[in-house]
Amino acid sequence: MNDDFSPEEKDGFYKAVFSRRDVRSHFTSEPIGDRILSKILNAAHHAPSVGFSQPWNFILIKDKKTRSEVKDSFDKERLRSSNLIEDPKRSKYLSLRLEGILDSALNLCVTYDPSKFGPFVIGRSSIPETGLYSVCCAIQNLWLAARAEGIGVGWVSILSNDKLKKILDIPEHVVPVAYLCLGHVTSFAEKPDLESAGWLGRLPLKDVVYYERWDNESDSNWQEIQEMIISNLD
Repeated sequence: MNDDFSPEEKDGFYKAVFSRRDVRSHFTSEPIGDRILSKILNAAHHAPSVGFSQPWNFILIKDKKTRSEVKDSFDKERLRSSNLIEDPKRSKYLSLRLEGILDSALNLCVTYDPSKFGPFVIGRSSIPETGLYSVCCAIQNLWLAARAEGIGVGWVSILSNDKLKKILDIPEHVVPVAYLCLGHVTSFAEKPDLESAGWLGRLPLKDVVYYERWDNESDSNWQEIQEMIISNLD
């Protein structure tokens, strides 16, 4: 077996995975250094992609006026989406802190360009969505690299993509996939904010793993292994 990661390196990787958080607050005013930002973006750019198409682009946004326009879009979309639920959950939803657009040092829009390298991309012909999946892989790389560098990341998904494309002059054929807030933070929360707020809890691993076929629960031996691994990581 080619095991070229030391135990310490493995521990570092899992620490980044399990301590990664969607940061909405606790941002400081400290700017992100160019060297750290370059490392984070380079990690994102080394994500796997269907047909090696690398269909992502990264728009760095510092301008306060631009960010204020995005924040206005967020406020309108949050209010609109709140009408889909009734009190008391509606009031709780509106009370949650769900973005750090103006507080973070940097905003970043990650996009998907399906036209890169022409209409034919190896592996995308049967499942066109694999292009979008590739961009999500880049975002995850970015998020883990940022956590390893002590940089918080928050994904703002309560936005109008049409409005965002106008604000950022994104071409019609390019799709905004993620609008991210990046910055140094005072601390990383022990648990995800929505879990701490009682909005939703983390599902047990055994409830999301099937064996051989859909909805076929794994055998007891496999469940015991899962529980042992989880208890050792906690």
